[in-house]
Amino acid sequence: MWILIINWLLSALSLMIVASLIPGFQVQNFTTALLAAVVIGLVNATLGLILKVLTFPLTIVTFGLFLLVINALMLRFAAAFVPGFAVNGFFPAFFGAIALALVSMALHTVVFPR
Repeated sequence: MWILIINWLLSALSLMIVASLIPGFQVQNFTTALLAAVVIGLVNATLGLILKVLTFPLTIVTFGLFLLVINALMLRFAAAFVPGFAVNGFFPAFFGAIALALVSMALHTVVFPR
C-alpha cells in the first residue's frame, strides 16, 4: 500500500519538475499534479493500452519511436480532464512525455534503489 502511495507522489513530483522544464507544459500546483498523475495513469491503462495494441505494427516499423507519439497524445488527452493541468500543443506534449519518463525513472531509481 505504501509503495503505491510513494509511486503516486513521485509521479506528481515528476509532473511538477517537467512543468518547470518544458514550456507549454503547465501544472498549477501539487494538488493538481496529484490529480493529473491519477488521470494520466487511468488514461494510459485504458485508452493508451488500446492505442498501443492497435498501432503495434507502426511501432515495430518505427523501432518503438511511435510510442512517444502515443504517450504525447495521452498527456494531451489527460490534460483535457484535469483543471489546472495544461499541455499547449503537440511538441510540449512530445517533449514533456520524454522528460516525464526520464524524470520519473530518475526519481524512482533514487527512492527505490536495487
